[in-house]
Amino acid sequence: MSIVHVPGRFDGKTALVTGAGSGVGRATTLRLAAEGANVYALDINTDALAETAKLAGDLAGKVATRVTDVASRDECFAAVADCVAEFGGLDVLGNVAGIARAEHVLEVTEADYRRMMGVNTDGYFFMCQAAIPHLLERSGNIVNIASNAGVMGLAYSVVYTMSKGAVVQLTRSLAWEFIKTPLRVNAIAPGGIETNLVANYQMPADVDWDMVGRSTTPRPMAQPEDIASMFAYVASDEARNVHGAILNNDTGLTAG
Repeated sequence: MSIVHVPGRFDGKTALVTGAGSGVGRATTLRLAAEGANVYALDINTDALAETAKLAGDLAGKVATRVTDVASRDECFAAVADCVAEFGGLDVLGNVAGIARAEHVLEVTEADYRRMMGVNTDGYFFMCQAAIPHLLERSGNIVNIASNAGVMGLAYSVVYTMSKGAVVQLTRSLAWEFIKTPLRVNAIAPGGIETNLVANYQMPADVDWDMVGRSTTPRPMAQPEDIASMFAYVASDEARNVHGAILNNDTGLTAG
């Protein structure tokens, strides 16, 4: 796949990206750094973060890393504070970290429920809460990674769809609350992406595949770089009129 960078598009900008150790988070970190941004990259996986930093070694922007569990409010606030201390401010918050699992709703344990909501919903909220004062100082913006699952029902994914639906409403509500300020807030809603998260996504053995089939299209899944490309546009000054949008990137899954 051919990637066309826009050199210098993020010169002088600082971005904080969660889930930066793999998949969309890593691709986004590398894309922003290639276009000049300094990126504060967060992930819970130390080795994965180190690999991301290694891949960014020759890019125009600097990548600094911090091992962070975004399900913790204190960790979110500490990470934002460390980012501002490291780079002097914050222009872009990328909420990318997420977990997914398929299961029968009656078999969901409380621990699994709390963990998914903690990462996919609490983490997004608390990162926004911590980052917004700094973003307001620099007319910055937030890009949340939602999902097609946030705008349509999916069998065997009740908790995941709940968490991503919350991201959609977080995005819209923040956009309206701050509509009289320069802050922009948007979300990207991907369908299937060729990442470890999707590769490890296993359905229960006894599912009804007729119901599962409605969550796929004949077109191939996206690559992480596809989402990173859209992210780079939405986070840039080129998208100055894009606010409160839920941007589908799902090969037409939600078109009908």
